[in-house]
Amino acid sequence: MQIIRYPNKADWKEIIQRPTQSLADIEQRVIPILDAVKQKGDKALKQFAKEFDKVEIVDLIVSQNELTAADNLVSEELKNAIKIAYNNIHTFHKKQETKPEVIETVKGIECWRKSVAIEKVGLYIPGGTAPLFSTVLMLAIPAQIAGCSEIILCSPTDKNGNIHPAVIYTAKLCGVTKIYKTGGAQAIAAMAFGTETIPQVDKIFGPGNQFVTAAKQLVNKNGMAIDMPAGPSEVLVIGDDESRPDFIAADLLSQAEHGADSQVIFVTTEERYFNLVHFAIDEQLKELPRRALAEQALANSKMILVNDLDEAIEMSNAYAPEHLILQIRDAEELAEKVINAGSVFIGHYAPESLGDYASGTNHTLPTNGHAKAYSGVSLDSFVKKITFQKITKEGLNTLGNTVEKMAENEGLIAHKNAVSIRLK
Repeated sequence: MQIIRYPNKADWKEIIQRPTQSLADIEQRVIPILDAVKQKGDKALKQFAKEFDKVEIVDLIVSQNELTAADNLVSEELKNAIKIAYNNIHTFHKKQETKPEVIETVKGIECWRKSVAIEKVGLYIPGGTAPLFSTVLMLAIPAQIAGCSEIILCSPTDKNGNIHPAVIYTAKLCGVTKIYKTGGAQAIAAMAFGTETIPQVDKIFGPGNQFVTAAKQLVNKNGMAIDMPAGPSEVLVIGDDESRPDFIAADLLSQAEHGADSQVIFVTTEERYFNLVHFAIDEQLKELPRRALAEQALANSKMILVNDLDEAIEMSNAYAPEHLILQIRDAEELAEKVINAGSVFIGHYAPESLGDYASGTNHTLPTNGHAKAYSGVSLDSFVKKITFQKITKEGLNTLGNTVEKMAENEGLIAHKNAVSIRLK
């Protein structure tokens, strides 16, 4: 990890850049994939599976036999863990439901807003280097609570053409309608345009690599709704003289092992922690099965020394991390100063892993600085907010002249007439 001491604010923008490829370059590689799926449908999906993943896909849809078999291929221990996580996530997202409140703005006019489920949603579950059944929970549970009538899921297969049984088991638990064997940018295209097998959806959800993210942004330009630009994972940890180096190292590595394009940042007020954390990282790396990926991510990562915690949180807000961990004294007090972050973890005993799996909050979060403007996935992500208004003659009489005058001054006479004809 690169070590940076007391950087000038003028240099922050360069220091906190993500290790991403040029979006233009990525888009040029993704556009032909989208076009091929749009034109050739299932044939293109099978072709790309063979080309990119070196796997032959016969049937794109997960069969009933595969759905049934998954129950026996997942251990009871893991099933119980998934159910505990399911309950916590369901509880947190269920509390996000709101009942319509009727507001009488003036006598005779009642207005309200109602949440209505998006009918067809598509969930993308990455599966290239790890079976992310936890992401199924994070996306399918709020879709289930919202009442989406069709919930489909796309995920890449293993080398044998199978989706991991834990992904299938979790999808069934969460009410997913259909599961399809396709991944990458081509899966996004399939859900955006529809194929012979995979239906077109109204909105696409889910994280992925830079190619998946680019595909989501491109189909969004053509009218397809998406949750957010969610790319490679990242974490920023803030520490002080009370931090545990082994805790910090573990938190940094938990994100570094996601992939080579992930980034982790440690911001501290204590220079002596650089060596302590480096040592702890080296020791913990020895035991990691995904060591090679973590090491690549660490090469793009940084340790930064700042003057005080106020400067640390200012830098964090400038970076807008997907995950922010506050391993400091008075963490709650500093948390009040967070304005840009996907999800915040407060205190020494708040590893990001709990949010990833089972605390209840959603782990599908904005990355690459998008936390400055985007929220993580929630129940609201799966509904539309429709406004209603009930207007009586009394209400029209009360506001009619106001609207006539406003419409007339905007030069919209037909608008005025729609009121005037009712006032006669």
